[in-house]
Amino acid sequence: MSNVKVSKDIKDFKMFGMPLHVYAIFAVIMVAGLATETISSDLAGGFAILFFLGVTFGEIGDRIPIWNEYIGGGAILAFLGAAYLVYQGILPERYVDSTTNFMASTGFLTLFITVLITGSILSVNRKLLLRSFVGYIPAILGGIAGAMLLGGIAGLLMGVPFQEVVMRYVLPVMGGGNGGGAIPLSEIWHEVTGESQDAYYSFAIAILTIANIVAIFIAALLNKLGEMKTSLTGDGSDLIRNQEAFIDTKEKEEKKITNREIAGGLILATMFFALGRLFSGAILPSIGGVVIHQYAYMVVFVAIFNALNLIPEELKIGAKKLQKFFTGQFIWVIMAGVGIAYTDLGELFAAITLGNVFIATVIVVGAVVGSALVGYLVGFYPIDTAVTAGLCMANRGGSGDLAVLGAAKRMDLISYGQIASRLGGGMVLIIASVLFSIFV
Repeated sequence: MSNVKVSKDIKDFKMFGMPLHVYAIFAVIMVAGLATETISSDLAGGFAILFFLGVTFGEIGDRIPIWNEYIGGGAILAFLGAAYLVYQGILPERYVDSTTNFMASTGFLTLFITVLITGSILSVNRKLLLRSFVGYIPAILGGIAGAMLLGGIAGLLMGVPFQEVVMRYVLPVMGGGNGGGAIPLSEIWHEVTGESQDAYYSFAIAILTIANIVAIFIAALLNKLGEMKTSLTGDGSDLIRNQEAFIDTKEKEEKKITNREIAGGLILATMFFALGRLFSGAILPSIGGVVIHQYAYMVVFVAIFNALNLIPEELKIGAKKLQKFFTGQFIWVIMAGVGIAYTDLGELFAAITLGNVFIATVIVVGAVVGSALVGYLVGFYPIDTAVTAGLCMANRGGSGDLAVLGAAKRMDLISYGQIASRLGGGMVLIIASVLFSIFV
């Protein structure tokens, strides 16, 4: 009888919706193709590699006890497992390069973020939209203040002066990533102080890398806390508490749509992406000397179109369903790609010292506490605010946002994460230009 049950369990066992024997065939083909390096380096090959790694690590991670509850499950194992294959040289170099090209040059990561931003903002009720964005800037500032306060205390405990912690630790961590944070910060450092730009950047990117990993793990813990204390979080789709007071019951009813409206959602995503590029690249690339990222413009314009009700309800629903499909079916693919293309474990290991890890960790905790407290005061759920306004500031930008939101299982909040990374990062650059002048 037990043999029959085992046989039935094996027969019913599925990997990413595939029967075990179908996945086994896929796995054998992929291992053989990678070993012989016969898999192509084009779009199809990139998808095949990332699906293989993402599904394999993802399914394992979602089944490991403790890991799946407290560490982030399949998404984090896909991220770390893929990065480890690169670090150990197990994944052939040509596929590391082709995957990086697939994620960056081919632009799959850009498409993923674009679809998520469009769908997430268009799915927010118009009456809640303005309220959420108005209260979000104070939450970001609360995260920065919390990071400075607790980070400064941690620095003093480790014998590092307060101003040194703020300039070399807090600002790089909270700067919104590498390209929009650490690099321009190093340029501002050189212009204001006259000291080495390279030396500042080398230390900044090391601290940022540590904080990025810490932020991902804290995101998973916050998700678990939300499951235990449901009053501290919404459903992961918005920040505002007591939404029922703003939404008419009739407005919650969702119309039925066809696949054409879902395709229309993709057109909308590419339209808003093109509009963001137009403004960031030609019309208004910077405001007051601060460069405005294309995603920041995207967030603003999608919000404006939604607030003014310029998009038909059917297309909004189509964009939302497309977003749900991307987040549900491609998250392990994206996490594996981020691990390969944007994560250097060697760089991380080289930066690991007791002092650096302690200070970086406390800075991230400060960002969580500060943003959560201010978020609660302005009517937001503290956990969702901490994940976006806190952790999405304390990571490596766009790829870091995806890793954090994936670990927190709150990918629907990508628009808020992008505001934190892009506009919040711009705030940090302004703060840095002032503090560098004062402290040095």
